[in-house]
Amino acid sequence: MKKNTLPPGRQRPTVKEVVGALEKFAPLPLQESYDNAGLQLGLTETEVSGALLCLDVTEKIVDEAIARDCNVIISHHPLIFHRLSHITGGNYVERAVAKAIKADIAIISMHTNLDNAQGGVSFMMAEKMGMTDVSFLCPPRSYSSGDDGPTVQYASGVIGSLPQPLPAADFITMLKRVFNVECVQANQLLRRDIRRVALCGGAGSFAIDDALRKGADAFVTGEMHYHEYFGHDGELQIAVIGHYQSEQFTNQLFLNILHDALPELRCELTKTNTNPIIYL
Repeated sequence: MKKNTLPPGRQRPTVKEVVGALEKFAPLPLQESYDNAGLQLGLTETEVSGALLCLDVTEKIVDEAIARDCNVIISHHPLIFHRLSHITGGNYVERAVAKAIKADIAIISMHTNLDNAQGGVSFMMAEKMGMTDVSFLCPPRSYSSGDDGPTVQYASGVIGSLPQPLPAADFITMLKRVFNVECVQANQLLRRDIRRVALCGGAGSFAIDDALRKGADAFVTGEMHYHEYFGHDGELQIAVIGHYQSEQFTNQLFLNILHDALPELRCELTKTNTNPIIYL
């Protein structure tokens, strides 16, 4: 198995340093109250042989980390989201936790703190779409670490402009191409061109009112409930592209953050598709 090599005298980064780099970009206080981001498993002083970057942690992801000599997994969705009362292999979470502990693999998750951060998940979506004048969609909140630290603005979703206006049908076609989706769930197609677009990766229907308030022509997110589509025909083009698909570029975002902060760290993009939804 090929090992990561470093220049003489250069030590591998520790788990603590990797966590620090990620949390500098997306501090944990930016996460929502229901979330459980941060270091999930592992010891902070462990040297990192390699980091596997992924959206979800499953048994297959842990197997891939072992096969690729990565003793750290960095995911968007936390493996441990709800409290674990026991680890007996009763579900995929317990099995993945047990397998990771046995293989001495640390797990770090950056979830809603990465969603809410400047330059985070929705900003990455906008970048892939070539959007300009991108800013936060929902009303920004402020966080300061104290000790004369900088005040950070954070919020859910983004809004910006397309490089050029598109008819609604062409807009949907563009989304299918950029996000490599087989279908898009949409409401009735608008009869005007789409210029301003609001984006919210994952389950973002809570931001529809903000999209309307800011004059968006279209709202793109990963998933919505049936009744949330009602009442917007003619005023807002809704386009739902799939939860996994909307966040698929998060791995590249992790790579960018870590390459800038810890260039000596070996990072591997997962080759495992963890999307549990298939289209038949």
